[in-house]
Amino acid sequence: MRQTVREHPEIAVTNVDKLGLGSNPENLRDLQQTANYVFVKGDVSDSKFISKHVKEADAIVNFAAETHVDRSIADPSPFTKSNIMGVFTLLEAIRKNNDSAIYVQVSTDEVYGDAVEGSYTETDRLTPSNPYSATKAAADMLCLAYHRTYGLNVKISRCTNNFGPYQFPEKLIPKTIIRAHRNLQVPVYGKGANVRDWIYVLDHCEAVFRVLDKGKPGEIYNVSSGNEVSNIELVKQILGLLGKKESLAAFVEDRPGHDLRYSLNSSKIRVELGWKPQRTFQSALRETVNWYVKNELWWKPLATEEVLGSAPWKAKQ
Repeated sequence: MRQTVREHPEIAVTNVDKLGLGSNPENLRDLQQTANYVFVKGDVSDSKFISKHVKEADAIVNFAAETHVDRSIADPSPFTKSNIMGVFTLLEAIRKNNDSAIYVQVSTDEVYGDAVEGSYTETDRLTPSNPYSATKAAADMLCLAYHRTYGLNVKISRCTNNFGPYQFPEKLIPKTIIRAHRNLQVPVYGKGANVRDWIYVLDHCEAVFRVLDKGKPGEIYNVSSGNEVSNIELVKQILGLLGKKESLAAFVEDRPGHDLRYSLNSSKIRVELGWKPQRTFQSALRETVNWYVKNELWWKPLATEEVLGSAPWKAKQ
């Protein structure tokens, strides 16, 4: 958001957010006085509200979603409302009020499920493993159906795990940084063998803008950086950057249905749209760790016991 507003002053941006868990208006305070930026509080599931704001939009980029897998396992209901019904509301508003608008659905690599070997391409079958990824897969199917049935200009991006400044402390990297910074044990699911491909948030934002600007209607674009690393190795790297002992890592009971590995083939967006990540994983991780260490005033009010808790399941004995 910040990057788009500053680098493209010709684009008027309206940011719609219901200010739920993970939202923090302070993240974009520096944009409040920017002429081409407006914030509006609202819910993507509110059809009357969404219809009003969709009418005059040239493009809608949907980042709105309930995202934390652990919470989706504990209570899938809000994920269904936001991730499925919210997308349905947006698509219906576009269909009825502004069917020439571009719509970009920001999805996730998790819709493909476990990548036992190789890397998923955009044409592979979806096999989501948890309520979060299932709702995102359902949303993708709705988007493609609205493109084929109604001819809406829909595009989908599917990205690997993001990290960087301002990420809610509940997520793995900020949780690890904050707990280690406080000399608290860092929970690691199972044996820490689960592998994720990490991409710096600004590289992801650039990919989404490229899909918006140059992507073809009805197409899906995988976004990945090739930085595959196991959870335990990631935690060890963060502990090393903080000068902490590896003994702070504590293995806890694994998450139900925990996918072992995610991996995407992103050659399509690289070849067709000319995108590629600009940051190395090591430099971006170092920058992220330093940001959290220097910005305790930002994360301290958010880092409650509930948010930083080890896991919804008991620790191994």
